[in-house]
Amino acid sequence: MELVSGDIRLRPFRLSDADKLTEMANNKKISLNLRDGFPHPYTRHDAVTFIQHCLDMHHPTFFAIEFKGEHVGNISLAPCQDVYRKSAEIGYFIAEPYWNKGIASAAVKVIVQFGFSNLGLMRIHTGVFEYNTASQRVLEKCGFVKEGIFRKAVFKEGELWDEVRYAILNPVIL
Repeated sequence: MELVSGDIRLRPFRLSDADKLTEMANNKKISLNLRDGFPHPYTRHDAVTFIQHCLDMHHPTFFAIEFKGEHVGNISLAPCQDVYRKSAEIGYFIAEPYWNKGIASAAVKVIVQFGFSNLGLMRIHTGVFEYNTASQRVLEKCGFVKEGIFRKAVFKEGELWDEVRYAILNPVIL
């Protein structure tokens, strides 16, 4: 399944994405804004393992972000379980050369619509490290609401940081 809006296309991963993904993801500035499960340095082996995981999913919710036909980042909705099954966590990153071009905002809008319309989600949420103000702006531009701050909840690079929690609700329940 591909999701398209203007110059933005969210598409399934391909094994041929491994070299580009390695190039984009092997960036300390990106890893600083993501959980430690996202390794740094980011190797080709990491890329192939991640892509293979995405290809093995029965209902893919992890996508490559293309801008004008070029792979420039990743975005996902990780469905929650049990009593949270109508919710998902959004995650994304954009390669540094493409920052501040509106690509993340456009991709977030596309995947939110997909989550609400195709997956039957009622809520999409995420946590952003306090110093990642660019991602906070992306979420706010896309209609996410700041729900709270988890004080000193994140231990990253040897320091404790606040996590700013955001969510958006499906308009059908409002």
